Amino acid sequence: MQAIVASLAGTVFKVLVKPGDRVKAGEAVVIMESMKMEIPVETEADGIVQEVSVREGDFVNEGDPLVIVE
Repeated sequence: MQAIVASLAGTVFKVLVKPGDRVKAGEAVVIMESMKMEIPVETEADGIVQEVSVREGDFVNEGDPLVIVE
C-alpha cells in the first residue's frame, strides 16, 4: 500500500477520486490550495484507491495522509 501525503500545508480544495477508483502513475488525486494557488497531488504508482482520508475544505499539514492506494 502507498500513502499519498500532502507535500505542503494547506486546504483540500478538491478530492478527485473515491475508494475503488483505478489510478495511474502521475494522475492527480487531490487538489490542494495554499496561498491562493491550486496544487495537484499526484500518485506515484498505478493502483486502486483503498481509502480517502480527507474531505474538501479540510486543512492538512505537510506529510498528512490524503489517499491510500494499493
